[in-house]
Amino acid sequence: MTTSLADWKGVPAPTVQTIEGRFIRLEKLDPARHGDGLWNALEGPGADPKLWDYLPYGPFPERGAFNDWLNNHAANSDPYFFSVIDRASGEVQGILSLMSIVPSQGRIEIGHVTFGAPMQRSPKSTEAVYLLAKASFELGYRRLEWKCNNGNARSKYAAERLGFSFEGVFRQHMVVKGQNRDTAWYSILDSEWPAIAAGFEQWLSDENQTESGQVKTLVECRQ
Repeated sequence: MTTSLADWKGVPAPTVQTIEGRFIRLEKLDPARHGDGLWNALEGPGADPKLWDYLPYGPFPERGAFNDWLNNHAANSDPYFFSVIDRASGEVQGILSLMSIVPSQGRIEIGHVTFGAPMQRSPKSTEAVYLLAKASFELGYRRLEWKCNNGNARSKYAAERLGFSFEGVFRQHMVVKGQNRDTAWYSILDSEWPAIAAGFEQWLSDENQTESGQVKTLVECRQ
């Protein structure tokens, strides 16, 4: 059955500067305020050695190139970058963006997900994606995308765990760092979001959090 969109007029581009969550706060990327924290989280001692493997940039062996990278991102509105601030410590622990923003079609993507070690496999990483997804659908977007290298098992697992539906693989989609990239595509539609959002809220709730982990998995919270 085809849904009529005769009254569709598009949606606004994102302009939000701060999004508050339970565990984290997302702040529009500001290299002057966030640069030192991001350098420490992403390139400092204890940084994830696999962090940059599937990203089109990095690693950055020296700070000048890292600063140029941040300044370039901060100057653009697509991708629209956020720094992730741990609310308990105030530390900057990661970065991610809204991107491929097409307001006229109601299409938007979460990408450039680059989380330091303290965020990985924690409620903070899940909440960061939830907050951007929630903000996108509240603006009226119809489709939220997630794309990654088809060889990136961690990102593919994350997409499915977070509630994105696999749509297929674009073969020979890009050349990245001198290597072919087949791109796996995932999405969440606005009609699917209320149930997925409820799962996020249950998973992030105080009742589901313990010192040793979560009572229920995110997948269980959606069921």
